[in-house]
Parts: sequence; C-alpha cells; structure tokens
Amino acid sequence: MLNVVIFGKPGSGKGTQAAIIKDKYGLTHISTGDVFRKNISQGTELGNIAKQFMSKGELVPDKITIAMLESEIKGFMPCNGFILDGFPRTILQAESLDKLLVNLNLKIDLVIALDVPNKNLINRLLKRGKTSGRSDDQSKEKIDIRLEEYDNKTKPLIIFYENQKKFYSIDGVGSLTDVNIRLVDVIDSKCND
Repeated sequence: MLNVVIFGKPGSGKGTQAAIIKDKYGLTHISTGDVFRKNISQGTELGNIAKQFMSKGELVPDKITIAMLESEIKGFMPCNGFILDGFPRTILQAESLDKLLVNLNLKIDLVIALDVPNKNLINRLLKRGKTSGRSDDQSKEKIDIRLEEYDNKTKPLIIFYENQKKFYSIDGVGSLTDVNIRLVDVIDSKCND
C-alpha cells in the first residue's frame, strides 16, 4: 500500500497531479476540496459549516475537515492506497491524520510539495475562477488571504514531515508533463528504497 500527500499552496497543481498519479499507481484520490464540495452540495451539517468559511476564503476548521476526511477514508477501504490532496494543512491535522491512519493500520509514506511562486499562483487561480465558478478563486483579495493562511498554518508542516523523513519538494512550474515527471521520479525512488 502506498499513501502519498500532495502538498502545496492553492493553485500549485495538487489536484491535477494527484489525478494523474492516482491512475498511474492505482491509488484512491481524496481531495479535501472535493470532499468539502460534495458535503456542501449534499447539504450535510459539516458541509454547511465548511461553506461559511470557504466563501470568505478562509480555511475550514480542523475538527470539521478531520471528521469529513475520516468518513471518506473509511468509505474507500480496502484499497491500494491513497493520494491526499489539500490535507493536512496544519500541524494539528497532520497529527490527527497520523492517529487516524494508525487506527486503520495505515501510514503516510511520503509528502511531496509542488513549489510555485505566489505570482504564478495568483494568475492561475484568477484564471481558474473565471471558468470554475469557485468564489474563493474570483478575487485577488481572497486569494491573498488563502496564501497568507498557507504561510502561517501550512508551511510549518514542512518541518513536521522532514522530521519524519517523508518530505520532498519539487519545482511545480513548467508543463503538466514536466511537473509530473518530477513527481513520478520522487515516488518511484521512494518505492524502490
């Protein structure tokens, strides 16, 4: 079983790359963004709470995110492994994820960050906002809030996963194929260790 976290700022290409990696390695792709949207569209209690935060460009509180994710993981068991995209975003979430996985006799094998400069991300997100209808991608102000939230809450995860010897960073700028080749190289080298 292979469990991978794709890590990076909003707009770094996590979802796009996770979808490709999922097929290549036969993994189950769990995107917290998709989990949030599913719960919101189904009008679940957790979805309604998440919607309030997402509409302001804020991160959904850990307790809500973890509850949604636990249900999602259990719903896909058994499987060949998971690729998590957009989770964890905080130290508390990473610790909670480790505990959740231990209870399921699972663990995270590697965490790969897609490194993209903020200028590129803002342009990507504004373009995506025009076609996706996502309210959190349609204003530079909301995007700036999300990038600042990332720096304050998510960046510390680098040290958390470096201490576990699971963290790798790759250049997330370039063609879809170029970024994917870098990503696959890291996964294959880890799988062959």
